[in-house]
Amino acid sequence: MSSESDQVVVHSGGCHCRRVRWEAEAPASVAAGTCNCSNCAMRGITYFTVPNARFRLQDGSEEFLTTYTFGTGTAKHIFCKVCGITSFYKQRGNPGEVALSVNCIDVGTVAHVEVTEFDGKNLL
Repeated sequence: MSSESDQVVVHSGGCHCRRVRWEAEAPASVAAGTCNCSNCAMRGITYFTVPNARFRLQDGSEEFLTTYTFGTGTAKHIFCKVCGITSFYKQRGNPGEVALSVNCIDVGTVAHVEVTEFDGKNLL
C-alpha cells in the first residue's frame, strides 16, 4: 500500500509575477537537489526533475520566457523576462527532463522535500 506522499499529484507553479505558469505531474514527496555550478550556486535554486512528458507550460507563458546559456551551451537556464525568476530549466545532463524549482511550486501539493547536493561544478 502506498502512502499519501508517494501518490502522483499535479503541482502548479511559476514565476513571481505569475506571467510564467506551468503544471507538472510528480509525487507529493520529492527528491530535490542543490547544485554547486557557478550559475546554480548564485541563484540558490533547489530543484527536482520530471520527464518532459509530465511538464506542461501553460498557454501564454512562452512569450515571457528568455534563455541564458554559458560554457558548453547545453544547459538552458530559462527565466521570466519580467521578474527574472527561474521556475524551471533544462539541465545539460538530463535532456529528457525538466528541472523545477521547489520554491516556485504553489502551496498545497508538496508533502515533503528531501534535498541532496549535486556536484555540477566538477561535472565534465
